[in-house]
Amino acid sequence: MKILIANKSHANFAEIICETIAESAKVRGTGIARRTPEYVITKMENGNAIIALDGDKFAGFCYIEVWGHDKFVANSGLIVSPEYRNQGLAKDIKKAIFEHSKNKFPGAKIFGITTGLAVMKINYELGYQPVPFSELTNDESFWKGCQTCKNYDILTRTERKMCLCTGMMYDPNKTKSEKPRHETFNEKTYRRLKNIKQTLFYKKEKDKKE
Repeated sequence: MKILIANKSHANFAEIICETIAESAKVRGTGIARRTPEYVITKMENGNAIIALDGDKFAGFCYIEVWGHDKFVANSGLIVSPEYRNQGLAKDIKKAIFEHSKNKFPGAKIFGITTGLAVMKINYELGYQPVPFSELTNDESFWKGCQTCKNYDILTRTERKMCLCTGMMYDPNKTKSEKPRHETFNEKTYRRLKNIKQTLFYKKEKDKKE
């Protein structure tokens, strides 16, 4: 298995990458921003993507998005082909794109929004912390990417303050002064965050009706 920085020679994998992302979202029943092969190819050509290959067979992918004049970086579209799941490949890809992001955009805050517990665990172990949406980029281009998500109405109804996704961020300036962590982002932590989010959301909806 090879995990490497993607380039234009990998453009032939763009369509299967987009199909795998879409199918995964459908199976999980979660919302996800739609990607196009053209968009994925652009990321490859710019050196802003990581691809995992088993010989000449696609195994996994993730790409970098840059916002706010390089002040914010997002690692998006993490996907592993079904036959390679539950083998630790997602974690390896996530680590590779994380290190690539830090090297290519030093000083940038690296963030992501996700509904997946597995991704949250990986992020937490890399040094991400859960943060409110207000701490994420205010670049309109980023939030427009959520328009194709089936939960977009929740994001708009809450004035972009929260959604079913959880925001997580790695801030290199803060992390440098912190001691390495040994605990992991566990199921209890995930449930607590989810309950807080649902409580706030329902309270906001109730206040609107009154």
